[in-house]
Amino acid sequence: MQSLLVFDTATEHLSIAVAAHGRVLTHESAGGAQASATLIPAILALLAKAGVTLRELDAIAFGRGPGAFTGLRTACSVAQGLAFGANKPVLPIDTLLAVAEDARAGRDALRVWVAMDARMDEIYAAQYEFADAAWSVVDAPMLITPAALNERWQVQPPQFVAGSALAAFGARLVFGDAALAPEARPRAGAMLPLARALWARGGAVDAAHALPLYLRDKVAQTTLERDAARAAKEAAR
Repeated sequence: MQSLLVFDTATEHLSIAVAAHGRVLTHESAGGAQASATLIPAILALLAKAGVTLRELDAIAFGRGPGAFTGLRTACSVAQGLAFGANKPVLPIDTLLAVAEDARAGRDALRVWVAMDARMDEIYAAQYEFADAAWSVVDAPMLITPAALNERWQVQPPQFVAGSALAAFGARLVFGDAALAPEARPRAGAMLPLARALWARGGAVDAAHALPLYLRDKVAQTTLERDAARAAKEAAR
């Protein structure tokens, strides 16, 4: 892949990366409710800075979740709108895996539990292993209470734990002697190698099939989300 746009708005942090012309440019800012209004202008500004247009991209990648409903739907709507307008394939990236890759920080081997604050006294969690230059899923993404996650860890203590739940739940999580990375988050820079690996495996999909990963039920689309989708389509024309 020569040119790639990647972004994630699943958390309170907005992260964008553009890989083009042999370099990588990134943008990091506040996300949350602001992402609906700021994501598209930030993407267009970063593309302009990188000297690449939407139609020159090979693919568009986005963090599919799990995460905040509005953030996931914003990212998905924008990815679909830009991809439809520019006729590009989409690479949906597991947001928790992006946290794992951010925590890996160049290690050649790692087994890591990702634990992200899901609000409502719950955690988005998954366990991954990196070996032989590739990630594999040990425990698929789940929505779980701190108590239930502790029960799992009592049976099989974690080696490494990363994510925002470490700060959000503090002493309520019992991780023993595990190494910790509370600062790890789904940064777009960490998503770039994941997107390239997904592309190599033939994981690119048509924009219509680029869907978010929800671990909670909710069906209504907000006005902000509808506005984001319309703006993305306009931007891609």
